[in-house]
Amino acid sequence: MSHIFKKALFVAGCFALAFQLQSCKSDEEKEEKKVEEAKKEQEKNKAPEEVFLLQKGSLTTDLQIPGELVSYQKTDIYAKVNSFVQKVLVDVGSQVKKGTLLAVMEAPEISSQISAAYSRWKSQQATYDASRAFYKRLLETSKTPGTVASNDLEQAEARANSDYAQLTAAKANYDEMQVTQSYLTIRAPFDGVITARNINPGAYVGPSGSGDALPMLTLQQQDHMRLVIFIPEGYTSLLHVGDTLQFTTSSLQGQVFSGKIARRAGALDQKLRTERVEMDVYPKGNNKALLPGMTVEVNMPLPTNSASFVVPKTSVINSDAGIRLVHIKGGKFHYEPVTLGKSDEKRIQVFGNLHVNDTIVLNSSEEQREGELSGKVILSQKF
Repeated sequence: MSHIFKKALFVAGCFALAFQLQSCKSDEEKEEKKVEEAKKEQEKNKAPEEVFLLQKGSLTTDLQIPGELVSYQKTDIYAKVNSFVQKVLVDVGSQVKKGTLLAVMEAPEISSQISAAYSRWKSQQATYDASRAFYKRLLETSKTPGTVASNDLEQAEARANSDYAQLTAAKANYDEMQVTQSYLTIRAPFDGVITARNINPGAYVGPSGSGDALPMLTLQQQDHMRLVIFIPEGYTSLLHVGDTLQFTTSSLQGQVFSGKIARRAGALDQKLRTERVEMDVYPKGNNKALLPGMTVEVNMPLPTNSASFVVPKTSVINSDAGIRLVHIKGGKFHYEPVTLGKSDEKRIQVFGNLHVNDTIVLNSSEEQREGELSGKVILSQKF
């Protein structure tokens, strides 16, 4: 009896276990079915993926180069001779034309030297006139044979020539003193603006052009200026004389100016490995606000290869795993390794195993996993 009971109990347990296993399997199937339905629903409600078709294009980038505006002509004016300032006819900011009288100096000793030189010139003139007249008379007399020895005639001629040489020297000395006196009037060598004045009437000045003393006046040309920039070695081949470049300055916000390349050094600086390039700038109209000494930023366009692929920066994934684009093939996401080139604010060059009209995700991220279904896609109008 007990044997039959045990056997029945065992069979009942087996049935119960089988029923429990069947129930668990059914629950798992139901759970999997729910998850699958949830995925399908999520996929159904998922926003379409924005994509664009890959195309080749050109990308213009700019190089910002610092520069400085300087006067086309600038000179520090010093006194040529030791003298006292008598009058100063200009001040800082004075607009002057070439030849305008700027200052008058006085040096009494120069007037005395001119008088002495004039006296020596006239005295030598009288001496020469006398010796020349004597030689002419002697020459006329010598035409009668035997009246004048040939030696006397030669000496008279030599004396006249010597007196003439001394007369020429005396005249040259007088002319030199006249020129020296002209240095006492200081005139503008070119049109410009007086930007510095360091003298007043009564000041003692002298020839200090070595730069160890302040100049009497500083004159700068401002209607024509040079914009000086230094181009790095790698970009010198991109510029040519006559090219127009735009520039800005922080002191005049919102204004863009332009100038033409007029001169190139033709050699590189040995330390900086740069070439000096000068642009001509003519401040007219609103540009009159440009002043010598201003620092500027010159915008130098850099050409790019038009045969490269250009994509929006939002389509590039740059992570520890590498630089990639997300390419949709056969309805699935695939990572495409690329290298980057030049860029602007929104776009960038990419190089890799790419082809025209490849479907690329516009806003890519690592959430778009390799091999995962892409779902719905929509062709973006933003790019």
